[in-house]
Amino acid sequence: MLKIMGDFRVAGLLAFGYLAGGIPTGYLVVKRLKGYDIRTKGSGNPGTANVYRNAGAVAGAITLAVDALKGYAPVCLSLALDPRHPELAIAVGAAAVIGHNWTPLLGFKGGKGVATSAGVFAALLPLPMALTVGVFALAVKLSGHISVGSMTAAVALPIAAVACGAQTAYGVAAACSGALIIYKHIPNLKRLLENKELGIHGPSA
Repeated sequence: MLKIMGDFRVAGLLAFGYLAGGIPTGYLVVKRLKGYDIRTKGSGNPGTANVYRNAGAVAGAITLAVDALKGYAPVCLSLALDPRHPELAIAVGAAAVIGHNWTPLLGFKGGKGVATSAGVFAALLPLPMALTVGVFALAVKLSGHISVGSMTAAVALPIAAVACGAQTAYGVAAACSGALIIYKHIPNLKRLLENKELGIHGPSA
């Protein structure tokens, strides 16, 4: 009976992570505030950067906060219910990122996982994540591109995790998360190389 209850808990946490991650925040926020589908504007991505550029700072801030919470809350719940098994928290966080990147509510097309991953690692690795946010902000300021900040942060997080003495499992998770973020940014990287990538505020930035 205890094993069955444990299995149900694991399945429930994973499902919660995936369903929370699958909430299409940017799409819903822009639809509510502006009345249009964010996927028809700019890059067509429903993530924070495209929402900010096309729907404004308020919509972008709401999208960022909720997308981060989608990763943070399920992982915190997992750690609270089963603190002895950090690998479960990692799996729940991965489920949230997968749900965000391939949400079933938008035809399995979603964001790039940056904000949701940040929420996941804010719960798993608070100090390395804080350092990574600083790296992200600096990279965006110097480059003028959110995508550059995201890719730089994706590299910085596993380095910060190792430097701060994080558990090996968390370091590996950070590296895998970073690799996925860079993979999702391949189109941005191509546009950067062609000098066609949108700046922070759009084409004029």
